[in-house]
Amino acid sequence: MIRKSLLFTVAVCGLSLPAFAHNAWFLPSTTVLSDTQQSVTVDAGTSTAPFEPNHNAMNIDGVKVWAPDGSMGTPENPAKGRYRSTFDVKIDKPGTWRIGMENVGISGSFKVDGEPWMVGRRRGPPPGAGGPGAAAPGAGGPPMGGPGAGGPGASAPGGRPRIDPSHIVASVDEIPTNATDIDLTETMGRNEFFVTAGEPSETLFKPSGKGLEFVPVTLPTDLVSNEPAQFRFLVDGQPAAGLEVELIPGGRRYREADGTQKLVTDGDGVLTVTWPMAGMYWLNTSLTDSKPGNPKASKRRMSYTATLEVLAP
Repeated sequence: MIRKSLLFTVAVCGLSLPAFAHNAWFLPSTTVLSDTQQSVTVDAGTSTAPFEPNHNAMNIDGVKVWAPDGSMGTPENPAKGRYRSTFDVKIDKPGTWRIGMENVGISGSFKVDGEPWMVGRRRGPPPGAGGPGAAAPGAGGPPMGGPGAGGPGASAPGGRPRIDPSHIVASVDEIPTNATDIDLTETMGRNEFFVTAGEPSETLFKPSGKGLEFVPVTLPTDLVSNEPAQFRFLVDGQPAAGLEVELIPGGRRYREADGTQKLVTDGDGVLTVTWPMAGMYWLNTSLTDSKPGNPKASKRRMSYTATLEVLAP
């Protein structure tokens, strides 16, 4: 499928994206356990088709594990291969666990004395350390706008303007006071899955009232094929009416049709889904508005992704 990149690639928000983006996914070995004497093994990667490890392994350094009682667990046995990363989660408490990543940040662009700068992963010194345009110590090679780079403003692959590595700051606090043409986007996102040991619990689904949130009416480990399920989506605690949500079943390479469903929430922010088959599903939605929490940003991009397991009746 063709879709924009997810929350885990914060640095590219606000920039042009390639036509075929790669989506991040988690694939647990199971989501329903009979007791607390077991572990779940998880694959994590990015690819155009969910759960098909054929592009890149996901960086899993930021994975968090929320136990049913609100305490934090720890991923075990992390490893990274060429196309997928793996880790284990020891399920040692009864109830429903929440496992995944959450990201909040700000990215975008601005200009200093007419030259393009950006907020992202810094590779050079902050402004003031040698002045705008100073080369990063040990950067190696000429700046991006130098000879052989196509000159200042030349486009990089994908249509993005080239940015001198020394023209990247790590946070909005490093934007100099003389900056102009500031265009910043606040990003808020989550990518997760759920595991239940014994009886399910709802303690981890209490909304915070901030950003785009998933509040299941049907618990996410109680999904059965050919039976409708309902999930509520909220934005800042209010119903996210008219929100488009995409669901893709795994195993696309073995079907003539990919089975994608594009559904829309009702006036109460509730999404109703009927699962045509058992298996793992990748759920994704995103929303952009003009209500960022940081006053230096002009836009807010929110996204939510989940892996859901649907069982046979």
